[in-house]
Amino acid sequence: MKLTHSGGQTATGPADWFTGAVYIDGIRNPDDQSAVGCAHVRFTPGARTAWHHHPKGQTLYVTDGIGYVARRRTGEASEVQEIRPGDVVYIEPGEEHWHGATADRFMAHIAVQEADNSGQVVTWLDHVTDAEYGA
Repeated sequence: MKLTHSGGQTATGPADWFTGAVYIDGIRNPDDQSAVGCAHVRFTPGARTAWHHHPKGQTLYVTDGIGYVARRRTGEASEVQEIRPGDVVYIEPGEEHWHGATADRFMAHIAVQEADNSGQVVTWLDHVTDAEYGA
């Protein structure tokens, strides 16, 4: 067993990966003992990720507020779905998607993903447009 006492710093989400103010508390990073990474991510109203995908997929567990999640497929419009506390979203490996808060509510989730054999956890893509977000 390994206990890590709280004491880490809250990080702000980089502008290359997010639109709006996003705050990230790391829970664990992949290492030699486990390929699993996990973070508690808080989105201010209107904040969202850029489009991205994960080589081994991702699971989101909504802890607070109201948010959105959407996926992108070639030749198909993305359908934005509302997510609320207690909802669990599983994103398939390689599935392009985004997630974030609604325009007028905060949203927080736990994000869990696994690194591939090369240590890759996520590939960031283009920013979600206001039209895609539905603003």
